[in-house]
Amino acid sequence: MWLRQGEERGSQPWPKVSEMPLPQKKRWVSMAKGLVLGALFTSLLLLLYSYAAPPLHTGLASTRTPEGTAPCSPAPGEPEALTPANGSAGGCQPRRDIVFMKTHKTASSTLLNILFRFGQKHGLKFAFPNGRNDFDYPAFFARSLVQDYRPGACFNIICNHMRFHYEEVRGLVPPNATFITVLRDPARLFESSFHYFGSVVPFTWKLSGSDKLAEFLQDPDRYYDPNGYNAHYLRNLLFFDLGYDSGLDPGNPQVQEHILEVERRFHLVLLQEYFDESLVLLKDLLCWELEDVLYFKLNARRASAVPRLSGELYRRATAWNVLDARLYRHFNASFWRKVEAFGRERMAREVAALRRANERMRRICIDGGRAVDAAAIQDSAMQPWQPLGAKSILGYNLKKSIGQRHAQLCRRMLTPEIQYLMDLGVNLWVTKLWKLIRDFLRW
Repeated sequence: MWLRQGEERGSQPWPKVSEMPLPQKKRWVSMAKGLVLGALFTSLLLLLYSYAAPPLHTGLASTRTPEGTAPCSPAPGEPEALTPANGSAGGCQPRRDIVFMKTHKTASSTLLNILFRFGQKHGLKFAFPNGRNDFDYPAFFARSLVQDYRPGACFNIICNHMRFHYEEVRGLVPPNATFITVLRDPARLFESSFHYFGSVVPFTWKLSGSDKLAEFLQDPDRYYDPNGYNAHYLRNLLFFDLGYDSGLDPGNPQVQEHILEVERRFHLVLLQEYFDESLVLLKDLLCWELEDVLYFKLNARRASAVPRLSGELYRRATAWNVLDARLYRHFNASFWRKVEAFGRERMAREVAALRRANERMRRICIDGGRAVDAAAIQDSAMQPWQPLGAKSILGYNLKKSIGQRHAQLCRRMLTPEIQYLMDLGVNLWVTKLWKLIRDFLRW
């Protein structure tokens, strides 16, 4: 009798090993596949994170143009120095070189659409990011971040999200370029930023209850970590976006110096709360036509997702964002001085004309005449980017029967930022990959 290896004579034969039941086997195979896919997916997320969320730099980036490279020159016929347009027919030339410092949660996506349309209409050259819809925010802007950048390159319009670095931006546009930005009441901005970005700010995960914003404002120092990931979204975000230290002591003289520096660098600071008046001033400054500043509200939240701050919470939010509050007060005052210089009666007439024109376009372009929830948007090309874990951003449905005269303008006015960037030929591989991941995980 043949013995199995290791079996002694007289011992019992080895028992026959039974196979795993088929249903159980399938479950184990499925689990194994899931673990492998999970590991691969996690690796992909880490790779994406390394591209899409660069570390926050405290120093200023630098990408200097080499010696001997000619700076941007003004277009023929345009003045070297910027002077406000007088608004009279034939009295000025439309300005085409524009830097828009796009701040967060300030109706800046609506203004971005205006600039996209103007640049597309006139065949202007945009400085766009490479791979994303922002310039590696929250890192400081650098020229090397511009898609297809070459030393000495010159652009007409820069308008995507960045952390502002004046010298780096200045070298990409002609000397007579118009610099603009937009501000918002800091308490309202903080509330909007908290609800939009809160889920990607880890220290907010410790908050409990149904009203995390109210809990945070009761004792913000208890929760806030200035060195925490994405912490910049939840304190003095305007100051941060403009390239300054958002953690400065309010008594530091640098605060006022920075505010005055913004005043020197920017030809117009718009206010979100007075958006129509701001656009009238912008139209006058740039010598544009009324059609150039028509708009629909983009990237707006539905009303149920916008809890209003109470009097006490409003006060606390303002105090928590004291640097932004000082910045806003300064430019609120200068804004109304510009309105006075423009003429209040003239302003009222032009605002009324803008609103009539916007209302006319609403009737022509928008199916149902109003914005709708994300679930009700029929065309994916009109679906706006949503905050993580929510579908709170409204969008539009384009009317199906629009005359040839308005069809192109309607579509452009309603196209969300990401889709418009792709229409303009921007490489958004990181943004698109992130969207695929979010869709897969149903975030």
